[in-house]
Amino acid sequence: MPPTSHDPRDPISRIKRLVDDGSFEFLVPRTECGMLAVTGSVKGCKVVIFASDATIKSGALGTEGSKVIVTAYKSAMDAQLPIIGIWHSGGARLSDGVASLDAFGEVFQSMISASGRIPQLSLVLGPTAGGGAYGPALTDVVVLAPEGRIFVTGPDVVKSVTGEDIDMALLGGPEAHRKNSGLAHVIAPSEEEAFEDIRYLTSLFANQAVMNPAVEDIDLAQFVPPSSVRTYEVHPLVDAILDKDAEHIELLSMWAPNMTTILGRLGGATVGVLANNPSHIAGVLDAAAGEKAARFVRTCDAFGIPLIVIADVQGFLPGAGQEWEGAVRRGAKLLHAFGEAVVPRVTLITRRAYGGAYVAMNSKSLGATRVFAWPEAEVSVMGAVAAVRVLHRRLLADLPEEQRELMELELAAEHEKVSGGVAKAIEIGAVDEMITPAQTRSALAKAIANAPRRRGSHGNIPL
Repeated sequence: MPPTSHDPRDPISRIKRLVDDGSFEFLVPRTECGMLAVTGSVKGCKVVIFASDATIKSGALGTEGSKVIVTAYKSAMDAQLPIIGIWHSGGARLSDGVASLDAFGEVFQSMISASGRIPQLSLVLGPTAGGGAYGPALTDVVVLAPEGRIFVTGPDVVKSVTGEDIDMALLGGPEAHRKNSGLAHVIAPSEEEAFEDIRYLTSLFANQAVMNPAVEDIDLAQFVPPSSVRTYEVHPLVDAILDKDAEHIELLSMWAPNMTTILGRLGGATVGVLANNPSHIAGVLDAAAGEKAARFVRTCDAFGIPLIVIADVQGFLPGAGQEWEGAVRRGAKLLHAFGEAVVPRVTLITRRAYGGAYVAMNSKSLGATRVFAWPEAEVSVMGAVAAVRVLHRRLLADLPEEQRELMELELAAEHEKVSGGVAKAIEIGAVDEMITPAQTRSALAKAIANAPRRRGSHGNIPL
């Protein structure tokens, strides 16, 4: 067995930083295969861990190393335990030839078979290329450390094929995945924080706890401007809803930031929060946001994590660019994800929910467990002013310009009475109950606590 070294890439050193007390048990003896597998505990939760041995051939994976991962997955599946992969791999071992490719396929099959059945978490600490890149991509959550790199082909191959001159960091480092790819869910500012992030994520998935509905209420109105035209940052509102004494972690914070996806706790239990963020393109839905939200909903549903949806959305982002980027196809993923989900999922409409975006944000018609709305909220096909400009186009066109704006406001106020507002939404069953901002935390907690605990029976395909 190779001796444990002081090399920071040594897998035993990395595993010791991850597990609770530094102790663990080998699943298979350590060899020169470039992969290690152990059982241990993380924040009191028993887990299976496999780790690349980057001290041997840069962690390149051959047939024997792949078998170690397959063994780790079999152990995790048999015991229904979360599995954590520590990745630092140069991809397939060239010396093993095509056999290494076949072995990688067996690894992928193990991951796919486990998808949606046990939590799969990836911690990427160094360059992870080729087949090694697709390993993390198949898992539920990817945490990327500052020295982590994820790419299919390295800079040398890119240059030889395309002529593009680019380094590893720009090709597949944190900056590449922070805003562009949507691959890495958490970009850690330091390696130490990457380990802490994966530990906390493990706890959220593995130790979900039972909801205590007796949560303290606070007035949440202070976090949302009363004017529907003012933008605001949604994070303070989410922070105030979630438990103060428990950490929470945002996924894909810089990719499609108009949609916020956070895992945390309410009443001591793990919840997922999906929220429109008006500080980015007014919080409207675009193609990327629909895809991001859909994967988050499916992840929570697969593992029985209740969902809180905070809706403040004017609609879908218009434009040829959006249509060409697949706004309809990718937005349909969100509709499908909510329509399929069986976990408790509660929606709060804070200011407005317009058009198709209202439906997509966990509407009652898509099977929401409960839909709440604040008193001044609107549910409508579109904003009242925009609506009257369409409905009364000829009338407004005939008015002098100085009278047009006043007439628009009068018509809009009348339109709101007949087609918008909470009262109308309650009348037709689109909203279950009007609540005040000061009643919101307890209302959300009680709705989740009273709902049957269920989880989806589907995989968690990367979207």
